[in-house]
Amino acid sequence: MNQQVTQSVMLEKFASDLNLEIVCTGRGVMTLSSMSVERPGLQLAGFFNYFDPRRIIVLGLSEHGYLQTFSSEERAQKLSKLFDYGEIPCVILSRDLPAMPELIERAKAVSCPIFRSPKITTDLMSDLYIYLNRLLAPSVSEHGVLMEVFGVGILLTGKSGVGKSETAMELIKRGHRLIADDSVIIKDVANELCGTAPDIIRYFMELRGIGIINVKSMYGSGSVLDEKNIQLVIELENWQQGKEYDRIGDTASTVEYLGIKVPKLTVPVSPGRNLAIIIEVAARNFRLKSMGYDASEELITRSIGR
Repeated sequence: MNQQVTQSVMLEKFASDLNLEIVCTGRGVMTLSSMSVERPGLQLAGFFNYFDPRRIIVLGLSEHGYLQTFSSEERAQKLSKLFDYGEIPCVILSRDLPAMPELIERAKAVSCPIFRSPKITTDLMSDLYIYLNRLLAPSVSEHGVLMEVFGVGILLTGKSGVGKSETAMELIKRGHRLIADDSVIIKDVANELCGTAPDIIRYFMELRGIGIINVKSMYGSGSVLDEKNIQLVIELENWQQGKEYDRIGDTASTVEYLGIKVPKLTVPVSPGRNLAIIIEVAARNFRLKSMGYDASEELITRSIGR
């Protein structure tokens, strides 16, 4: 069972992410813990069974039209019951509907933010579902570097000082894109692992001997991505004398995050090895295997056939 996740979001960021107009600031910060969204038609009619006040409330044309059929006093009573049931994160009006005075008055009384969207209700709710599923997805943090190489999301792991950031820098120079350096936030989004960087260190990279650099400022917006699905994990480790490393590529290894397994390769690091080229080859080979071609299987087949 997925863990319960709670996130605090600033109103300005929420409004910017979903292209919303702020009508009433309310408490200034929203606490979001439910991935579901509520259209409160039944609640406005007085039926509160199964109502979850942790959900974002969306008022569409139907709810707005229903409230318009009542007098101002009756509207105020119905909205009071809705807001008094629990701390609602926010209310969003679709279709650029006007905010009724009774709605603003009751929202201000309980410090509930109100937003407005130009989108129709179904499109707005679809955007909210996607946003909330990403925001509230179960997550873990991993020490490593996340890169997109030839369209493949590759998580580089390994002990501190093994050369992850330097390898990532070489990949960036070769036209590939950085998602996160040092700390990678991994989320389970729709049963896929999605990686991103903590906001405070997004686009930054630490290079020993040089210090902190901003990859986006140095190489342009085409050198970075905000997030990427993790499809392959490559662990860099210092070459160990006597250790057997996979030389054919027929040994399947995986690593698990949040209950989801991802293919894993272990690449030994030694002087003279061009790790950037090796990782590019690994990315291309991964794509070929995803399309059904496996070079090791073809070689084995040819060998048996002789």
